[in-house]
Amino acid sequence: MTWLLRVLACATVLLAPLEGYLQEVHPHLAKVVPALLIVSWVAQRVRERRLPAPHPLHALLALFAVVLLASSAVHAADPFTAAYTQRFLPFLVITAVLADVAAREVPVRAVLAAAVGGAVSAAVGALYSLVVDGEARATGPLEDPNDLAYFLVVALPLLIALPARRFLLPVGAILAAGAAATFSRGGGLALAFAAVWLVARRGVSMRAVTATVSGLAVIGLGAVVFAGPVLERALAEKTYIAATNVDTRELRWQAAARMLADNPVLGVGPGGFRSEYPAASRNAEIDEQSPVAHNIYLEIGAELGLPGLACFLGAVALAFVATERVLRARADRSMLAVQASLIAALVAATFLSEQYYLPIWSLVAVAIAADLRREESERDACAARHQ
Repeated sequence: MTWLLRVLACATVLLAPLEGYLQEVHPHLAKVVPALLIVSWVAQRVRERRLPAPHPLHALLALFAVVLLASSAVHAADPFTAAYTQRFLPFLVITAVLADVAAREVPVRAVLAAAVGGAVSAAVGALYSLVVDGEARATGPLEDPNDLAYFLVVALPLLIALPARRFLLPVGAILAAGAAATFSRGGGLALAFAAVWLVARRGVSMRAVTATVSGLAVIGLGAVVFAGPVLERALAEKTYIAATNVDTRELRWQAAARMLADNPVLGVGPGGFRSEYPAASRNAEIDEQSPVAHNIYLEIGAELGLPGLACFLGAVALAFVATERVLRARADRSMLAVQASLIAALVAATFLSEQYYLPIWSLVAVAIAADLRREESERDACAARHQ
């Protein structure tokens, strides 16, 4: 059972960026591995007659679930509520399960390696869609290039946590090239913030940053030389889309802020932003009547109210506190990589609705798991001293 939990936990994280490919095979195939992980975890804990190691995150996730279900009940008549509740709730469960499994059965670095492996596979798909399929912007396993960039830039800082140093350069090059092929400005900004954090915390040296930038410059030069027409077409399309995106996102952020101001307790319900947008925006977008907010904070706040937003931000804050405790105990320097990845995820999510993708949730789980391992190690050391 321990072996099965390890495989399922790593597979859940690894397959997350490949959701689009799995859905092409069957609409619900992407849900199979996470569901098996939850069932196996419950069976293992029942067999052991042991509860998960207690952590404040559990109480926060439980409160988050209560807020989600309460908002869903109040807005049950909304056409999107049921589907979005069923979509959101599993992420809260998976976060708790991953945190417990990574604290006991699965090494933290194995989960991080799985995240990188899935992102590399997605990056290869991204480059294939650009070069072979002739897409103007890389999509690969995800329909939206910006969502794809989110997965790739969040995985990049995790490379410094992996032991196989000789593979870091080629793996990093693939991830960087895939992210660049999406032409996502938010992804580039997120990666820049993560790099600044790592340099400031001495997680990487300026020499490594310089080498990385030089490598990206070489990749860019190669793209100009060997794929000039494709690159020119992609840039032209991105320039046109970018101008439109600035205007539409401002409209959607304003609408989300109005929804939050008008419904601060339980919001407009899961998925309610889509149905309430025409009224809240005063029909600002005639050709788009049910969009997403393209901002994780405003969308969660608008749909679940201030309590839901507080629960989400609280989970992220707990993750940062947990990683800092581990770092101060010098128990695991890989937590710097987790911090940088969280920063990249949070910056990218300022421009995207990423609560329905795994990276933020899995990073929170890994951070809590590392903290639980630290606590257990300190208890064992204390017990040994008193024997």
